[in-house]
Amino acid sequence: MAPRTATTARRLRLGTELRRLRERAGLTVTEGARQLGVSQAQLSNIEASRFGVSPDRLRALARIYRCADTAHVDGLMELATERKGGWWETFREVLPAALLDLAEIEHHAVLLRAANTAHIPGLLQLADHARAIYEQAVPEFSRLDIEHRVNHRLQRQALLDQDKPVPYQAIIHEAALRVPVGGPSVTKRQLQHLLVQSERDGITIQVIPFAIGAYPGSGQTFLYIGGPVPRLDTVSLDQSHGPALVDAEAELDTYRNLLQRMESVALPPEKTRDFIQSLVTEL
Repeated sequence: MAPRTATTARRLRLGTELRRLRERAGLTVTEGARQLGVSQAQLSNIEASRFGVSPDRLRALARIYRCADTAHVDGLMELATERKGGWWETFREVLPAALLDLAEIEHHAVLLRAANTAHIPGLLQLADHARAIYEQAVPEFSRLDIEHRVNHRLQRQALLDQDKPVPYQAIIHEAALRVPVGGPSVTKRQLQHLLVQSERDGITIQVIPFAIGAYPGSGQTFLYIGGPVPRLDTVSLDQSHGPALVDAEAELDTYRNLLQRMESVALPPEKTRDFIQSLVTEL
């Protein structure tokens, strides 16, 4: 069992899920290793994502841990499948690992749901809009760093251009639409882009207007990334130092509930388009 040279977010998630299954089964690392027929160090390395795990061994662990959910096991098998690096690997020497992890998890998602209060969601941003945001970063990015980040963001958007695009929902607060990022011309083109995107299959955009007042999730910006089964979902929190990934079951439940409540107060898609069009007319 060879150690891995690069630990990605998906690999870490596999190790975390195997540890959680073991703990739910009430087994220690020593007990789990003995039943699997490996050393305690080997099982610890699997859970820490330092070693890979074969399909046969993964199925054996599922039996030992009494995981009868076949969809969950299939999802773990998907996480364990070794693949050649995706497009994001071309950015490995120039961008933080967290941005590469986000792109990889998005690439394998079955659904995406964004909630944004300060900015247009990254998957819906035009290059000039994204560039204007990165130009305000603290500490400042170099011009080359900005272009790397803009190009990375644009390549992430290919998810929405596939023959079978990943279903994508964006809930956006009115404040994010009204901030003139990049100036009036860029703002107008960005709003027009949202209108075009909102008409595409698989994309749902909803606005929470100022008139709603206080609402659930006020001030939060995050992306809910659906995995092969709900237990393997991930939430990416937008923070000043970059995306932070969370996947504990209690946290996932909280964000599912939060999205449901935000959706309930947002304008429906048809009224959202009318609302955005009125903002374009004002510019």
